[in-house]
Amino acid sequence: MSFLLALLINNAYAQHNAAPPFITGVVKDESGQTIPGATVSIKGTSVYTSTDLDGRFSIPAGKDLPFTIQVGITGFQQQEIDIYELTEEPAEVALKTANVLDEVVVIGYGTQKKGDLTGSVSSVPQLVLKQPISSFDRALQGAAAGVQVTQSSGQPGSAVSIRIRGGNSITGGNEPLYVIDGFPVYNNNADASAGVTNGPSINALASLNPSDIESIDVLKDASATAIYGSRGANGVVIITTKKGKAGQNSFTYDAYYGTQKVLKKVDVMTNARDWALLKNDARANSGKAPYYTQDQLDKLTGGTDWQDEAFQSAPIQNHQLSFTGGDDRTRYSVSGNYFRQDGVLKHTDFERYSGRINLDRDFSAKFKVGVNLTASKIESSVANAGIVNALLSMPPTVNVRDANGKYTYQSEFETPLGNPIATLEKEINRTKTYRFLGNVYGEYTFIEGLVGKISFGADVINNKQNRYIPSDIYQGANSNPTGKAYVGTRFSSTWLNENTLSYSKTLNDRHAFNIVVGYTQQAFETESATAGSQSFITDQLTYNDLGSGSVYTQPESGSSAWALNSFLGRINYTLAQKYIFTVRGRADGSSRFGKDKKWGYFPSAAFAWNIYKEEFLSGARTISNLKFRLSAGVTGNQEIGQYLSLATLNSNTYFFGGQTYIGFSPNRIANPDLGWETTAQYDAGIDLSLFKNKVNFVFDAYYKKTTNLLLNVPVPYTTGQTTALQNYGSVENKGIELGINTENFTGVFSWNTNFVFSLNRNKVLTLGDGADYIISGANIAKVGQPLGTFYGYKTNGLFQTGDDIANLPTINPATTKPGDRRYVDINGDGKITQADDRTLIGNAQPKFQGGITNTFSFLNFDLSLFFQGTYGNKLFNQNKQQLELLTGQQNASTAAYDRWTPANPGNVVQRAFEDPAPVNTSRYVEDASFLRFKNLTIGYNLPKSIASKIHANHIKIYVSAQNLFTITRYTGYDPEVSRNEQSTLNQGIDYSVYPGSKSFLGGLNITF
Repeated sequence: MSFLLALLINNAYAQHNAAPPFITGVVKDESGQTIPGATVSIKGTSVYTSTDLDGRFSIPAGKDLPFTIQVGITGFQQQEIDIYELTEEPAEVALKTANVLDEVVVIGYGTQKKGDLTGSVSSVPQLVLKQPISSFDRALQGAAAGVQVTQSSGQPGSAVSIRIRGGNSITGGNEPLYVIDGFPVYNNNADASAGVTNGPSINALASLNPSDIESIDVLKDASATAIYGSRGANGVVIITTKKGKAGQNSFTYDAYYGTQKVLKKVDVMTNARDWALLKNDARANSGKAPYYTQDQLDKLTGGTDWQDEAFQSAPIQNHQLSFTGGDDRTRYSVSGNYFRQDGVLKHTDFERYSGRINLDRDFSAKFKVGVNLTASKIESSVANAGIVNALLSMPPTVNVRDANGKYTYQSEFETPLGNPIATLEKEINRTKTYRFLGNVYGEYTFIEGLVGKISFGADVINNKQNRYIPSDIYQGANSNPTGKAYVGTRFSSTWLNENTLSYSKTLNDRHAFNIVVGYTQQAFETESATAGSQSFITDQLTYNDLGSGSVYTQPESGSSAWALNSFLGRINYTLAQKYIFTVRGRADGSSRFGKDKKWGYFPSAAFAWNIYKEEFLSGARTISNLKFRLSAGVTGNQEIGQYLSLATLNSNTYFFGGQTYIGFSPNRIANPDLGWETTAQYDAGIDLSLFKNKVNFVFDAYYKKTTNLLLNVPVPYTTGQTTALQNYGSVENKGIELGINTENFTGVFSWNTNFVFSLNRNKVLTLGDGADYIISGANIAKVGQPLGTFYGYKTNGLFQTGDDIANLPTINPATTKPGDRRYVDINGDGKITQADDRTLIGNAQPKFQGGITNTFSFLNFDLSLFFQGTYGNKLFNQNKQQLELLTGQQNASTAAYDRWTPANPGNVVQRAFEDPAPVNTSRYVEDASFLRFKNLTIGYNLPKSIASKIHANHIKIYVSAQNLFTITRYTGYDPEVSRNEQSTLNQGIDYSVYPGSKSFLGGLNITF
């Protein structure tokens, strides 16, 4: 396609040589729509600008004729225009939609065009980043193939668990490495928590404002992650924040306000009389007299719905101010943000203040420096970990307040429960975190293609937590002394120095080289302290005067540190733009491992074949791109605690002669051979584009095997210990991923679709030293089975009247009665035992997962729809297990209406009984597959004629809804949950988890 190009030179230049010559024009796409934000530069100089919101630009010529103008923007092919003379016509530049291969993604220590990639990299769509979320990691839900995101709590600002291509480790870390503007961060929430609050952890990553993020790229295979060596086994998420551009300066105000409500309620008994009948039934089946007389039953009306008392319609709001711009040498981006989210549980919240400065300065054509700084304060009131369980368990016969208007102290029954509404309102359970994250760099071009870069960075986290349990609520007065206060602090700091040298060269338009070598060093240190006191005369001072308590709790303090030194390298070689070879590697020396295993070596190699460049496809009209990729490599995992390879001592308290003494005893034996968990990964992929890049496919198949697992292995008692951390065992993951992006319509009406799909199969291969399984609660890690497997009894109904119970397999024949649960006799020995009859009863890992996003635009309107879902995953519904005990001492599920009685000999819900033992059975393993309408957003861009009346360049208003509805058979609050935040062994447990919410909001975006 040819382009009509004309240039307008200011008349002042022709008349006054001292005035700078300017070139003005407009940039449009193939349909004639103007393109804002396009970069216009003079080739070979540092002179450049960007188009405004109307697609217009103005740039000084910068050098004598002839010269070349370069025009480009992401998503379009860059154009170069040779200028030999000056004319008086404005320039009109039409850009073609870019080939998918020309899009640039961020990789480890650099960027690459997609056409040059040999590894597996996924980019999160820009639309997803605009969701109203407290932390950016939540934006990965359903947005990138091969990435599974599970929330551990609906608490505002709480942490999530992320798995990229499955979990590799059983006891080590499984979270990915985050690289924020070049600074590597592992999201270990323990490093940002003083350990005083009781409840879900607040996510340290929530300190970063999601509105500041320009792009998120996920590195998945060994070719992409090996350059991060010992921290690349779980994948790498690269975060790039927004940078300034030369040209017109802009000021943007972006805000939204909305409300939230709980996704759903759990069905429990709310009628006081019905629960009283259950209470009497449980006592009768236990051989006791009724608790309620008939007269009392007749007087019972209504009942307390404790969930209704606790849940609220909660506001959420966000306000952002941004200043961006620059000139031919300096670019800047400055932003300030305020975000507040109240929880759907009363008296819970999350609040963030943050500011960011990104500054780049070209001191010359060869030397430039840059600064990326962010500072934030986050503060949250956290729900007590037992609140949800208390809400579900509190009987409806108990009132929230007594006759005097005071909070009811506790339930009156055998299982005492504190008033959860009083706990929510009166208990102080607050955490506050200040974070500074930043780096500065200098970059120097020695000769064309040879660039050296040095950067220094720091990540400083200061956390303060306060907790006070007043004496007039159950938790603060259930023992003597009354009233309890705790204060804790943790200060963590990380510093980083990276030094890299890169060289790029193309020979004869056939041989292209890109080489990167580097040396990095990083060190971490943390200090913490906690103190507490009890028995206060007054609750007025809360935690602010620990000395006023008459009984002090034992103070605690600690510190730890680690360091990492690394050498890294990457070589990319491309032959004739067809054959691409990549070799990457890193050597890491970590202080965390034994003296004989400090250093680990992590190489990778990859090959890509751009098949569409071959002559035999030169005439193909359908195929726009076809590339085949192969990669193999090794990465590691160092995410264990500090000093675990060393023999250590533990303090103990002893009592002699009425006196207290402190002594020390060994609590760990040394292991100088403690080394890395190592993950070998193999990947094969195909990239295919059809119909002039209107339809794009990315397909990957992979296999991962992690060996030398870090496990606590039994050791002889003669060592003085029972277990020691050693390298034993192996786990595999294998799966496929598919991404499809289509441009269905373009022009005045446009419609784009983005679809991601992935499945992963996980298996424990060995556990070392003859071990076959590790049991932890309702979960088991068993050789030949996936992690996240549930372990318990299979149930096959209830015993009925007339059954010969004495001759049937039971756990306890002496106490078993009609209406009790039956269990499957797995080994057929006629009895039910833990050792022989517990078996595998489900798994938390999905068979597949995916997400689909559709975006539409017509004239000034735009619409986006985002669906996300998983299939085949199970949850162990421990809430349901507790609610179906039917003890009459706590509330019960509405399933109790169908409980077994002689008059209702059902075969599903057991009889009421005062003292049953909770048993892990298949009854409580539920299908947690779901399809969720994750986001709906409708926007309207006001006409420029209206915006200009307030001197604005652009105004957009929009309405949005999140988690609008969920299709699932799961009976709990939310199928997308797991109580244990970052545990791979204990995953898929739903117990007393803060429920999720749906939100509705309206927003405004104004740019001046």
